[in-house]
Amino acid sequence: MSNLSRRNVLSLGVALGLASAASAVPAWAASADPWWVWDDEVDTLLAGLVDGGGVPAVNTALRSWVNNADPLPAGLPADLTGWLQRANRLPSWADPVKLRRAADFNRRKDTYLFLLYGLGSGIMSTVIPREARSVYWSAGGANMQDRAAKTFTFGYDLSELGAFEPSGQFVVTANKTRLVHAAVRHLLPQSPHWRAVADERIPISNGDILVTFHSLGTFVHRKLREWHVPMSAADEDAFLHQWQVAIHLLGVRDEFVPQTWAAADAQSAQVLTPLLSPTPEGKELAADLLGLTAQIDLGVTRGFLNEFVRYVLSNEVGDWLGLPRDYAAATLIRTGWPAYIAFREGLLPIAPAGFYVFDQFVRALAMLFLNKGTSSTTTPITIPTGNRPGA
Repeated sequence: MSNLSRRNVLSLGVALGLASAASAVPAWAASADPWWVWDDEVDTLLAGLVDGGGVPAVNTALRSWVNNADPLPAGLPADLTGWLQRANRLPSWADPVKLRRAADFNRRKDTYLFLLYGLGSGIMSTVIPREARSVYWSAGGANMQDRAAKTFTFGYDLSELGAFEPSGQFVVTANKTRLVHAAVRHLLPQSPHWRAVADERIPISNGDILVTFHSLGTFVHRKLREWHVPMSAADEDAFLHQWQVAIHLLGVRDEFVPQTWAAADAQSAQVLTPLLSPTPEGKELAADLLGLTAQIDLGVTRGFLNEFVRYVLSNEVGDWLGLPRDYAAATLIRTGWPAYIAFREGLLPIAPAGFYVFDQFVRALAMLFLNKGTSSTTTPITIPTGNRPGA
């Protein structure tokens, strides 16, 4: 790595609130390489379903399977039913006390979580080259509003009270997402467009999923600390445990799952921050995602939205995505957002100027991604049968 590129990585790591991007700590305390680990059993099952034309019937059967306590639907192939019977459960090490505390933490901090997952992690995904290319050339990339709704459903179900309880939906959502990933792993390598730009043979490895986790859980945790959002040590531990269970349910081997936030920060600094860069696919996806706000009034200008992306992710990322500057909005955000947090956390007695602008913005942003802004409950997750049209 050149001195210039090393400085860029370091400055971006600092801007994103991550640990030193030059850390020498090994990223994985495991003997295997997560970038060469996929999800072999379910990948074989889904390849057979895709090639045999069985996906539409499976999607129909899965439509009624929503809550964690729901029985597996009838009409699934026997081998898929057998796999789901083994996969559709929490790991033995899942701690119900920590998961309940995480659910309460999510409820208390939902305002910040909606914004960080939506604007922070959502837009960051467009400057993770492998993720941006895989999304763009898959079927979901052709309809970003629908894909954003499905992606948001994953985070929404994870953040719900009782997410892992029988009445919750996250275990089912995770398993459906795992099926989608398996189908995409079979389909994308058949796309000459994806193969022309990809630097991997098969997408969505355990390593790729962990990079996505760092763009979500690790990034959000670091931002909450950077913004001085009050969190107890027990809250932070529960938030990590929630994500540990979540990525296990997505098929990541336990040996790759970070056991502490310090370990997560060290991994992220090595495997996320140095990877971030613009791609043609990512720029188009970001434009699509930010353009969705034109369809629902967030109570702010597009300049305000652009500057909030820069505030959350850094000016370097904003420049990569070609986001026009709005210096008046930037000033309002830099001064108003810390005051907004302080008031919400009971540290200021009177609502600061601009409070209701921020409040309306965050809540409208959250609803934007819920089934195209029309549902506050769930968005159907369906297995694809092909790639992006024309890909």
